[in-house]
Amino acid sequence: MKKNIHYFSKSDFISKENILEKIGIRGRRAMELASLNLPILPGFVIDADISSHLDKYEIVEDIKPFFSNISSLTGKQYNSPDNPMLIKVVISPNLVIATYPTLHNFGLSDKTIPGFAKYVGENFCYHEVQFLIKGFLNVEARIFELDGNDEKYKEYKKAVESISKELENNDNAQQRKKRIEKYKPLLPNNFFSDAYTQLKISLNEISKLLKLDDQNQEDTALLIQPMVYGNYGKDSASGDFYSRNIITGEKKLYGHYFQNKFNEIGATGKDINTISKTYLKELEDIAHRIEDHFKEIRSIRFTIENKRLWIIDQRAVMTKSAQADIKTLLDLFKRKKIEKKYAVKNVKPQQLNEILHPIINIDSVEKLPVINGGIAGAPGAAIGRVFFSTESLINEFRSAQKKGGDTNLILCMPATFAEDVKAIEVAKGVLSTEGGYAAHASVVARQYGKVSLVKTDLKISGKKANIGDTVIREGDYITLNVPYYDEPSIYIGKAELIEPDPKDSGLLDYLELVKSFVKDFNVRANADNPRDAALSRSFGASGIGLCRTEHMFFHADRINVFREMILSDSKEDRLKALDKLRPMQQTDFYKIFKIMEGYETTIRLLDAPLHEFLPHNEDEMGAFIAYLKKQKGGKNLSEKVIRARCDAIKEFNPMLGHRGCRIAVSYPEIYEMQVKAIFEAVYMLKKEGIHVHPEIMIPLIMNENELKLIVYGKKIEGKSIKGLVDIEKEIREEAKSEPVEYKIGTMIELPVAALGAGDIAKYAQFFSFGTNDLTQTTIGLSRDDFNSFMPDYTQFDLLEENPFKLLDKHVKELVSIAVKKGRMTRPDLVTGLCGEHGAVPENIRFCMDTGLNYVSCSSYSIPISLLAIAQYNIEKAE
Repeated sequence: MKKNIHYFSKSDFISKENILEKIGIRGRRAMELASLNLPILPGFVIDADISSHLDKYEIVEDIKPFFSNISSLTGKQYNSPDNPMLIKVVISPNLVIATYPTLHNFGLSDKTIPGFAKYVGENFCYHEVQFLIKGFLNVEARIFELDGNDEKYKEYKKAVESISKELENNDNAQQRKKRIEKYKPLLPNNFFSDAYTQLKISLNEISKLLKLDDQNQEDTALLIQPMVYGNYGKDSASGDFYSRNIITGEKKLYGHYFQNKFNEIGATGKDINTISKTYLKELEDIAHRIEDHFKEIRSIRFTIENKRLWIIDQRAVMTKSAQADIKTLLDLFKRKKIEKKYAVKNVKPQQLNEILHPIINIDSVEKLPVINGGIAGAPGAAIGRVFFSTESLINEFRSAQKKGGDTNLILCMPATFAEDVKAIEVAKGVLSTEGGYAAHASVVARQYGKVSLVKTDLKISGKKANIGDTVIREGDYITLNVPYYDEPSIYIGKAELIEPDPKDSGLLDYLELVKSFVKDFNVRANADNPRDAALSRSFGASGIGLCRTEHMFFHADRINVFREMILSDSKEDRLKALDKLRPMQQTDFYKIFKIMEGYETTIRLLDAPLHEFLPHNEDEMGAFIAYLKKQKGGKNLSEKVIRARCDAIKEFNPMLGHRGCRIAVSYPEIYEMQVKAIFEAVYMLKKEGIHVHPEIMIPLIMNENELKLIVYGKKIEGKSIKGLVDIEKEIREEAKSEPVEYKIGTMIELPVAALGAGDIAKYAQFFSFGTNDLTQTTIGLSRDDFNSFMPDYTQFDLLEENPFKLLDKHVKELVSIAVKKGRMTRPDLVTGLCGEHGAVPENIRFCMDTGLNYVSCSSYSIPISLLAIAQYNIEKAE
């Protein structure tokens, strides 16, 4: 019998596997803590071999020697009338999913109650008697339930529920005594006669429960420990704390203690760091040892009883921040408690979103009205006044800047387009009603590190919006909260934000560990301006995989020049406008190339349909007409004429219309201007001794003839198109320079291009898979419209996942085909995937397995992609 009872204390523990298998999860946890030489409460475990059969043994006689051991450490004795030791019985199943009642305070008998009350007061004493009765009756109720005695089960279950409510009452001792008398008829006659008798009765009933319960597969043990109380004498306290700050990761205890209190209920806690220095030093040592052992932040509960400190429990922490996680791992690595590999493996890639974007201070939103739900477009949190158009937001932003007002603004529109990028850039967040994760608003928001939420039930009308009964008017404050792992929400009013700091958060140091596992496959950035290029480098980008030149034309000092070019009625007028734009483009490219020194920089030539650049409202039209009038020799065009020209350019299906390389075929001078600007910047930097690696990407290629035409040019009767290679040569000769190595490639974003990749690779040195458009054109879904019916498709399992987040299997097939065919023609073909698909770990694994060389994503997604690559490399190596 005694071989089945296993004692533990600060200096005694079991390590044999065959015994650990028999003592349940709580028993193993106790032994683990005992092995760390921590001041845990001593106790013993009745193992699973006999726990369901205690009626066969004289169990009390067998455990009495263990009580003697416990008494020598606690200073209290079981069944003592003067200073009684009470115990708890913890049912210890082998699996954590089992559910059993909480059983405390065994040992409270007619003999011991006065002695216990002497230390804790009569009221608390009888409160604990009530708790004891509740636990025992709960066991009885479960037995009756499993025995099929429905009448008795209901009677005892009702009693348990009644006691639960009574425990919450602010009763005095006499009231508690009366309530206790009411439940005594449900207890065995001699339940309170003697502490050992009470324990024998209780252990036999608990054993009976285990025998009847299907949850127990003869693998459930019983853990017995003494109870200690933070209100037991003058120098007593209870408390709970984290081994370090769970928000910032600062290596400082974070929690509270309660002087002369059993627990925190009805008590005002004090900062744990203000506790007596003697205890603080001991608690710090305990925290560090526990953290080093478990290799993570832990929550620790303790009690000080009559100057003795005991650890009651410790557990994992679910509410810690990503920053706290990372700082803990960096600290453990620095002190050689973990290997670099462990640090990299133990952060989920998408957790990094939390560090890269602001988060809500939860305390600040307790009293704010909240509307839950929506589709997360770009994670983070944003506060600002709402404006319902790009023009109104930009105007308010400028006005606030001049007056020193609040420039925190939220753009709220049904959907956004290229002309709205300038508003997204200055706004803190975007609230839209159409699309989803891959909608324009979401993609651009991620690029600029803004917050995006798609709320399909939001109804916008003029300068107000409705969500159910809630009305949001222009100028009202709202707070967008878009966490990565939880449901998005909108708070009506101003919350407080915790701003990210990549350096102080430990992210940059952590990325240095991550990058040591990133080999043979890397991450580039989608960056269209110097700010994003610099940010992406700080996050570890190995170049730029997508620089969208159309975004450069939406700046206030350029847009009307570009509109002038689009609406020109002759090539001569177009060239004049392009001559104005060229130095602007050259400056952009110069700055981006310089920041990306030594790394490939892929410039995608103009892709967007031309109509996206035209005036879309009265304000823009008025500003454009005023611009034209100011130009030297400018034409005094009426609004009617301009509108007619705008209407003539509009298309029914612009996504598959006059865009990308098709513009270059009709208006070759546009691409010629861009290529000149690129190589002027390249050769300027070469003279400065800066090494650049330009890559020119031609968008929307459908066959090799298009690409050959644009790369090498062609002359026909009455018309000629100058090839990119000839333009580069002209600029190089003007600069009187040795050539700079560059590449020309294409974006594979049409199924026909993927299938014809072998032919296209004759003229392309690299492929970049534009999977947003490739998904749209492969499965025939519009990324901006499919969310209107996606819930129906999800309900009937017609689509496994959002195809604009996780690559569709047929899109993957096309990518695989294109890579294989392309490399059959050109074995050294470089291939990459650009777009937000490249920031999803599952997609990254596919890219790596398929033989791509890189993914390219927004600057704020780069750390996520790097971590996903590193973890996959570690997994493969193992």
